[in-house]
Amino acid sequence: MNKPELLAPAGTFEKAKVAFMYGADAVYAGTSKLSLRTRTSMEFDDLINTVKLAHSLNKKVYVAMNVYARDEEYELVKKEAAYLDEIGVDGLIVADGGIAEIVKEYAPNTELHISTQANVVSLHACNFWYKNGANRVILARELNKDEIKHITKNKPNGLDIEMFVHGAICYSYSGRCYMSDYMAGRSANHGDCAQPCRWAYNLYVEEKNNPGQMMPVEDDDKGTYIFSSKDLCLINDMPTIFDLGVDSLKIEGRLKTEYYLATVVNAYRHAIDDYAANPENWNSEKYMKELDKARTRGLTTFYFNEKYNPDIQDYDGKQINPDYEFGGVVISTDIDGMTTIEIRNKLKVGDTLEIMIPEKLEPITFVIDKLYDVETNEEIEAVNPGVKEQKVKLKLPVDVSKGYIIRRIK
Repeated sequence: MNKPELLAPAGTFEKAKVAFMYGADAVYAGTSKLSLRTRTSMEFDDLINTVKLAHSLNKKVYVAMNVYARDEEYELVKKEAAYLDEIGVDGLIVADGGIAEIVKEYAPNTELHISTQANVVSLHACNFWYKNGANRVILARELNKDEIKHITKNKPNGLDIEMFVHGAICYSYSGRCYMSDYMAGRSANHGDCAQPCRWAYNLYVEEKNNPGQMMPVEDDDKGTYIFSSKDLCLINDMPTIFDLGVDSLKIEGRLKTEYYLATVVNAYRHAIDDYAANPENWNSEKYMKELDKARTRGLTTFYFNEKYNPDIQDYDGKQINPDYEFGGVVISTDIDGMTTIEIRNKLKVGDTLEIMIPEKLEPITFVIDKLYDVETNEEIEAVNPGVKEQKVKLKLPVDVSKGYIIRRIK
């Protein structure tokens, strides 16, 4: 049984390290000018370090150049394509046909991947891109499992198929949205989306005989997030996904925290490996239990199982799990057995923490009995984030390494 690649987001070099540590086979990142997440772009030094780390682990790095470029931007496109080819990235993700042509010429050693922004929803579109040099297409989220299967079973042998399995869903068709540009002057198609689909709205009507007098329209307090969708989650459908024969499973979330990334990557890593090893006894319940700890919205299968799924809209807005939060990141372990943690939320004596162990699904749970100041080694009762890179020392019940994620149970 062939296992699909697990592809994770890497908004920074630090997040790339977390993704690899918790089981990603590959990561995708963006440049500062030519991706659709310019606020989480990597500078070239970080990209170089990410590529070096990935290749040392026999893993891969794909870089997004998926803006829709104007003519005046093509000199930058050429320059960046050539440079990314030189530093050895494994694939360039593009949506614009013009950029695809540049990549073929200026990055001849790098695979050409066609972004979900290109709206690939058919076998015909896959064939077109393959004939024009594509090594991989990233399918539009709007496809259902039957449509995906038709593509995977009939595609050219040299073409990889990638699909999204988890993360935020854009309000607009395949992410090609103009709301942000219209409402905030920030172009989603040039990497600067203000995410107005996540805003809360109040609706008003004007009675035509009383112009200027606006009356609010309210059903209940859940009726304000009218554009916001739930997050995609297909971990329950892993058996079907294996049957489809997809080559790569993609997690969305370059804007998310290291905690979110570690949780989601770890859950999908184990779901993939466990199903491949023992499909007859596979059950998704334990993976869903972990994913729920890092929930940010409601979850949906979108159109994967049915063409017109009514369970997509997230009228509640954010639905963060109130019982768990990002506790901190392991910085170092001293010879005296004490571990230094960079905290992300308040920690105090008596708190229950979970250590997320790479290669293990279930975390290690323990209660903080003592905390120590990193400078004086004196005992303290609590530590607050308050300042940049606030750290604390404590003794952990298991051996850990730098980069391990700590979760706090509220």
